[in-house]
Amino acid sequence: MISRIKLSLLCAAAVSSGMAATAQNRWTIQPDGKTIRMEVSGQTIPHDDHVEMSGKFMAVVLYWDIDENGGFGVDRSLVFPMLRTIPNNTHGSLMLRQNLDIVSQLRINNNNFLTFKTRYVELNGAMRVVEEHRQGDYGLEVERVIFPAMEEPAMCERYVARNTGSVDYALQVPELVQTVVTDPARGVEGAYRIVSHVDGGGVYTVRPGESVTFSLVIEALGKGDEPVSTDAGAMLAEREAFLSAIDSNLVLDTPDDVIDTEFRYAKIRASESIFKTKSGYMHGPGGESYYAAIWANDQAEYVNPFFPFLGYDVGNESALTAYRLFARYMNDEYKPIPSSIIAEGDDVWAGAGDRGDAAMIAYGAARYALTRSDRAEAEELWPLIEWCIEYCKRQINEAGVVKSDRDELEGRFPSGDANLCTSTLYYDALISAAYLGRELGKSPSQVADYRRRAKAMRAAIESHFGATVCGYETYRYYEGNDILRSWICMPLIVGIYDRAEGTIDALFHSDLYTSDGLLTAQGSETFWDRSTLYAFRGGYAAGYPDFMTEQLSFYSNRRLLGDHVPYPIEAWPEGNQRHLSAESGLYCRIITEGMFGIRPTGMRSFDLKPEIPSTWDHADLRHVRAFGSDFDILVKRLSPDKLQVTVLQHGDDGKRSEQRFTVKQGRTIAVKLQ
Repeated sequence: MISRIKLSLLCAAAVSSGMAATAQNRWTIQPDGKTIRMEVSGQTIPHDDHVEMSGKFMAVVLYWDIDENGGFGVDRSLVFPMLRTIPNNTHGSLMLRQNLDIVSQLRINNNNFLTFKTRYVELNGAMRVVEEHRQGDYGLEVERVIFPAMEEPAMCERYVARNTGSVDYALQVPELVQTVVTDPARGVEGAYRIVSHVDGGGVYTVRPGESVTFSLVIEALGKGDEPVSTDAGAMLAEREAFLSAIDSNLVLDTPDDVIDTEFRYAKIRASESIFKTKSGYMHGPGGESYYAAIWANDQAEYVNPFFPFLGYDVGNESALTAYRLFARYMNDEYKPIPSSIIAEGDDVWAGAGDRGDAAMIAYGAARYALTRSDRAEAEELWPLIEWCIEYCKRQINEAGVVKSDRDELEGRFPSGDANLCTSTLYYDALISAAYLGRELGKSPSQVADYRRRAKAMRAAIESHFGATVCGYETYRYYEGNDILRSWICMPLIVGIYDRAEGTIDALFHSDLYTSDGLLTAQGSETFWDRSTLYAFRGGYAAGYPDFMTEQLSFYSNRRLLGDHVPYPIEAWPEGNQRHLSAESGLYCRIITEGMFGIRPTGMRSFDLKPEIPSTWDHADLRHVRAFGSDFDILVKRLSPDKLQVTVLQHGDDGKRSEQRFTVKQGRTIAVKLQ
């Protein structure tokens, strides 16, 4: 079992690894604290990467590269989730590739042999690329910003072409309209049109220092749709307004700039991938596969409980939509709720059987309802929470734990007939439901019953899953499991710390842990970020802030500033490390529920257990929008083991109220907001 001294040695090793990783980073954080930049000069090229961005009506994955000569190229994979294709299943969104190269069609004095070299690439909720052609007295710098429209089914590229030479010249910008019509037999509503057009094409006389602005807009149109506005400037302003809204709330300030910045990027990715479907706002994982559809894990469990902390109205609406859609499938026979609701709410997917979906939904919905602090919403969600808890109760086996056919990995790895994930989620759902039931004035006997059942489930988790695995005092993932699995972190995230020391050791000091995070199973080559992110959160919650911060810093450097940036990813080798959006929600929850230890206990109350590393003098989380309030959590280190914690509420009338606590690190503070 790992000792505290051994953990300190591991921390030192992690620091060395982190420093090595930082030295190899391709990207740097710019002075604004928001933008990351890759300067091409001095980089090892060629280099390629892919990044996903979304608006309310489309998503785009940019497959971009810098070639051996420094030239920039991009292939745009466009997804339009509300233009449904046949078969209208999970993957039935209109998708196509578009690799139009506008820069290569620019002309100076009719010279079509311009050679551009990329100076740098930036990311900040959009991609910004700066390239330059130089030949004698002639210079042409082209800056482009690539982004999805927020309110239209379109993506945009806004260009500024600047004369950086010493002579006047004629700049020719292509005048282009290209239309692709899809096969009507493959569309739910017949043929769709994808129109690419350049706004601002023509010939311009440009003096040194002067510039020309133009844009490329690619839009998709269904039957009877009118073309969108070609004003890329207005669409960029909408994108910037979205980013500003995300930046205004839940602002992290710590001594680690990389963690702070990756937290910001995770907020963006978690929040942007929400689509305005006919069933309402639906959060979608993305990845060129999963749109206009919800899952019991990605949405109900992972990201929905996060949105109330951020106060993003569209996110909260999408969470409520998801739970309402799942509630349609409650039934008197207690047959399983489907794992996924697809095609804008018109169909379902249940191909893996019962994955523990009811436990996922109950866990997420109860936490969401408490943190959201909207009594009407909570009353609406209560029957769904009750039903899911009752369903789980009916699945309890002779060992006292909850049966399920699979887990969230849907049979990719063995999970037995009762796995640790399902039972721990059910345990936490019972606790949250007891808090919520008390708030809503439900029967005291029902609330007491939920608490009794939670106590019994905790004992069953220990007796059935608690085990020595490969020499570690931790958990077996299912009966018969004799190797380490990444999901043994789950008891830690629900406040079960009986085997915390051995579990942290098993997760992070075995061959389960790699430079890319946790392998799904010992001896495999597969990793999924989701279990790594859960493990980080659980490690903080269990009281290992020094060690976990070193791991989180290393991970954040790799995801934000390494070769594949800037968001948490889904998995490898499956999915080519797609930027699925709910994983970004899990990253944010490392901070809110791990580092700051926020656990809802009511609609205006929560437990707070800050766990910051001993090297930090402070950690602040400003404008938390949960529990019907707007408040800051300000943590200041007074001594090696003592913290000053201030909860500062911002009133609608401009007045502020303050609660201040001086506590030993690791102590839980009960907070009740005014």
